Amino acid sequence: MVKQGKGYKYTLITFIGATMAMVASVRTIPTLAATGWQQFAYVLFDLIVLAIPVCLIAGEFGAMFPGKGGPQLWAHQALGPKWGFVIAWILWVQMFPGLIMISSTLGPTVSEMLDLPQLANNHWFILLCIIAVVWVLTFLSLRFDVAKIGAQYGVWLGVYLPGVLMAILGCAAVCKVGVLHQSYLSNFSWHKLLPNLTNVKDLSYFNAVAFLFTGIILTSVYISELQDASQNYIKGLLISLFLIVILNIFNSFFVAAIVPNGKIELDNIAQPVVLYCQILHLPHFIVNIFSLLVALGIVLQMSSWLNGPLRTITQAARAGFLPAKWRFHIVNKYGVAPSLLIVQMVVLTLFGLLYAFTSNMNGIFLTLTDTTNVLYMTVYIILVVALWHLRVQQPQLRRPYRIGGHIKGNWPAYIVGLMLLVAVGLSTLSIFVSESIGNIILILVITIVLFSIPFIINAHKKPSWL
Repeated sequence: MVKQGKGYKYTLITFIGATMAMVASVRTIPTLAATGWQQFAYVLFDLIVLAIPVCLIAGEFGAMFPGKGGPQLWAHQALGPKWGFVIAWILWVQMFPGLIMISSTLGPTVSEMLDLPQLANNHWFILLCIIAVVWVLTFLSLRFDVAKIGAQYGVWLGVYLPGVLMAILGCAAVCKVGVLHQSYLSNFSWHKLLPNLTNVKDLSYFNAVAFLFTGIILTSVYISELQDASQNYIKGLLISLFLIVILNIFNSFFVAAIVPNGKIELDNIAQPVVLYCQILHLPHFIVNIFSLLVALGIVLQMSSWLNGPLRTITQAARAGFLPAKWRFHIVNKYGVAPSLLIVQMVVLTLFGLLYAFTSNMNGIFLTLTDTTNVLYMTVYIILVVALWHLRVQQPQLRRPYRIGGHIKGNWPAYIVGLMLLVAVGLSTLSIFVSESIGNIILILVITIVLFSIPFIINAHKKPSWL
């Protein structure tokens, strides 16, 4: 990044790095590998109906309204200030279950790094790691620009280096022993390439695979600092999307070929590397180095999540949607509100306590993933409606990037929006048919409560808040 004026300007390359730092991660590889041969169908389907439509919609909005706030600004311009506030709130609160899910992978990674594998499934140790990293990053964010550090170094330490190392080891292991008989890829047949829609277990992974692309829209908070945003924003999103798919699909194939069926640990990315080293007779310190890189990457990626989504709520506070006495509108020299950071820390700690009441690591991992996705789906619905509304009500608006290019009419935008709504519907359906009644109730309660709060706040809004 090069300094220009009072802020920082992202080039296309550094914006891709910031996007990868916030979205890409090797921690999603076990989840994808657990789908076996179906991983290709899941990724292709989620790419077509979810990820690409989200990028195209964000590209059109980002080119029209390149100011601060991202989706909050877009909804405000299209549907009015209330809906801008609703999106700002949801993009902030979705971070609570999402960040806990991400940080839960830190415990198993640290246990492998310290050669204490017995701690990998200890929910108290995982809880301790969650609280520790949340608190430390919060207080560091008060004194340093940790989001900038995460964007510059996190993607290298936590994504590129461990991703390439994992792929090399996995390829070598598969070349040596082939696809193991008891693995997720054993006994290939053509029908295994497609998900069995009557199998509840297959459906349960739809949301988990969709999580590969969750958060890509959050990088819109950097639009106002991106050079030539009208062109580079959509270009950067699509390039990042391609890199994310390549990183995950190659690694997940090797993992699925080696890890025994039914034995994969969704929150332990070091598990397949341990198996690779055993097969290749490599020293165990390679696992320690890999785990250290992943742990650093998780921490640096969390710094981007801690400091990214809150920028939307800061813009809403400045617009008078939150009481001024909360001081959410007052930011430090790094662009984040100290009071918001403290509130985040407290709420994240409360969410982290879910690990105090369960020892089912895979179960709580998928539940937190589903909760985050449900909250994201509400944002996607609002943005689709906003896109269609603007196309009909304000066709004269200048659109530097337009879905469908120079094609006359709005039908390309309608098709893209419908594809995204199909993804929303399937995502919701997969939760209801695959989760237990207790988990469904938990997901619904969290979603309904968090979604209702901005409407309650808006109903009691006062002029003095501005």
